Amino acid sequence: MSTKLPLGFHVSPEVARALEGGRPVVALESTVITHGMPYPQNLELAGQMEQHVRERGAIPATIAVLNGEVWVGASSEQLEQLVRGEELHKISSRDLSAAISLGWSGGTTVAGTLVVAHLAGIRVFATGGIGGVHRSAPFDISADLPQLAQTPVVVVCSGAKAILDLPATLEYLETVAVPVLGYQTSEFPAFYSRESGLPVSVKVESAEEVAALAQSHWSLGLTGAVLVTNPPPYEVALPSEYIERAVQQALFEAQQARISGQQVTPFLLERVSAISGGSSLQANLGLLLSNARLAAEIARAMIL
Repeated sequence: MSTKLPLGFHVSPEVARALEGGRPVVALESTVITHGMPYPQNLELAGQMEQHVRERGAIPATIAVLNGEVWVGASSEQLEQLVRGEELHKISSRDLSAAISLGWSGGTTVAGTLVVAHLAGIRVFATGGIGGVHRSAPFDISADLPQLAQTPVVVVCSGAKAILDLPATLEYLETVAVPVLGYQTSEFPAFYSRESGLPVSVKVESAEEVAALAQSHWSLGLTGAVLVTNPPPYEVALPSEYIERAVQQALFEAQQARISGQQVTPFLLERVSAISGGSSLQANLGLLLSNARLAAEIARAMIL
């Protein structure tokens, strides 16, 4: 690779060859593996996401941290070792330096993955839902949002997590000039649900339109991300009213249990899954695979 990477960074030979050869590469985050789902479902999902990226003609690059080493294109063996380890960290952008210097292991969040992907020269990243502004706590803003504002990567997601304040999150993205594209939709998806009642800034119909818009955005000297919101597939999407009731109950339980900080999101997602009888988990699985496929198509369009 021509890009000089920081100390402690490693790019797998397959990903390095793809980047050097100008082939499409899609970055994948790893907190869904370390903190989002139980074993062995987490590893099965990781493999499925990579397979869906490959089937659409791109090379997957799952990003994770193992014993202080940042891996771009972590192998299945490394991910197995990771999830079987103890004291796994959620590694955001602010935590990368500590993770490297202190030898941590853990999954990279959206913000953490954005930093690593950009440093490695990867321009497309697929995830589930981004973080955002928390409900009833407008000062509690995910590091994902400011990182999106300063990292020129196309990020494919299904909107922001439904447990968040979606209108405030969209307002923040507007303020920091991050385009919010709706893939074949004019409505901002609400993670588990296809609808939120909130508009996106631009509706796009194809991967080629996304690629063209991203190139135009960056050619203007704008250095932030282009956020592509892809609604969950119809067969797994849940009604917004149904999910909102589950979220309200989970928020009440979190308040009663005095859950705070980085533990809030995993607690709420776990409780919503339990309250919904697992239907939210199935929606999560479906949208992650759908986003991986779309990201691969965009990555291919970016190099044409």
